[in-house]
Amino acid sequence: MAIPHPIPDPLAQMIAERFKVLGEPMRIRILDHLRDGPQAVGVLADELGTSQQNVSKHLGLLHGAGLVHRERRGNAVLYEIADQGVFDMCEHVCGGLQRHLAELQSLVTGEVTR
Repeated sequence: MAIPHPIPDPLAQMIAERFKVLGEPMRIRILDHLRDGPQAVGVLADELGTSQQNVSKHLGLLHGAGLVHRERRGNAVLYEIADQGVFDMCEHVCGGLQRHLAELQSLVTGEVTR
């Protein structure tokens, strides 16, 4: 699907909201842990070294943005990735970071990179 150009204001707002949700490092870490499959809040909290309340708050925002899905299984609520495209976006950002770091390294060492 092609993005319209110029981007209509309502679409720009939606894109900005998605980036805002992803702008918190803990949410990126939660998404990365969910990459391995569905997990409960308590398990995520233990793995991330934070409180269940903190994880629940972030999962609520990720759920509201449509990035994760939740499902009750017995007494537990499991969260899983709802939009795999979030990892494509992270890959693009990481590629950009690697290029930027290479450029900085070349400036420091005086080497020319392409």
